[in-house]
Amino acid sequence: MIVGELNATLRRILSEDERVMILGEDLADPYGGAFKVTKGLSTLAPDRVLSTPVSEGAIVGIAAGLALEGYRPIVEVMFADFLTLTFDQVMNHITKYPAMYDHKVTCPVIIRSPAGGHRGYGPTHSQSPEKHFLGVPNLLVVALSPYHHPFEIYRQLLRRDEAVLFVEHKLLYPQPLTEPADGRIGLALAREHVTPTTLPTVSLSWVPPEQCTATVLAYGYSAFLAARVLEQLAIEDEIFAELVVPAQIAPLDLDPIQESLERTGSLVTIEEGTAGWSWGTEVAAQLGRRQFGRLRRPIDVVASEPAIIPARTDHEGRMLVGAEHIRRAVREAAA
Repeated sequence: MIVGELNATLRRILSEDERVMILGEDLADPYGGAFKVTKGLSTLAPDRVLSTPVSEGAIVGIAAGLALEGYRPIVEVMFADFLTLTFDQVMNHITKYPAMYDHKVTCPVIIRSPAGGHRGYGPTHSQSPEKHFLGVPNLLVVALSPYHHPFEIYRQLLRRDEAVLFVEHKLLYPQPLTEPADGRIGLALAREHVTPTTLPTVSLSWVPPEQCTATVLAYGYSAFLAARVLEQLAIEDEIFAELVVPAQIAPLDLDPIQESLERTGSLVTIEEGTAGWSWGTEVAAQLGRRQFGRLRRPIDVVASEPAIIPARTDHEGRMLVGAEHIRRAVREAAA
């Protein structure tokens, strides 16, 4: 399960790098964090895995000080809804310190947080608020994925000196990690696009990509959902689309998306965050400019309704992006 892979990743980097510290609420054993990602780690390194008071702004502020001193702090914010309480530290401190001090210091804080809904947790524990952090200069926004091994992601992040927001959709924790093996993931052909400056992007297609008539761009749990929908459309309806899944969602490497789009001429972006001023609209603006005059149809941005997430699960299911939303959008895009 992905939660176990995350735990093993944090365990390994704690053992290999004495600069790593992990801070957050209720992390220490025997509780081991709200979603058990840190279970056992405080027993392994009791002086470097620390439970903190309930103050997200203070936790991230302490992490900023540790980073300035040469540590590599990793902060767990228990629910991504509470990232709002860290915004001042992220926007006005962590991401600005290097430039403010003439690049003589670095502040490589990694903030990881469980996000997303479909669990019936209600309006303040179910959001995907990462769009509010997109475009912050000097901040990498990374999404947990079933198609990217977390250790490889963390290994790359620890080689860099940038601040990171690492978003982990809760529904991915019990899912298996399905990295590409011999160019395949299940029934899908898999390709990995790597650059020196961005984290990998994985592309999946259920036929050779030249035969696909739509490109689907998604991250996190939305990518997991999209993969299941696209496989079903390929098998049952012979509708073929290529799924592009970036680990790093901002700044975004547009090249693998553009390569697919040049073949298909049609793009659907998918995210669980609310519609309006979103990741998908930014992608549409940038790729619409790059591909102007070569698209078969307007880019379709699929996102959740711009509303407060209901506590009732049936209402939540209608409001958040789900499999049926993806299916309808891909059918139209592939036509």
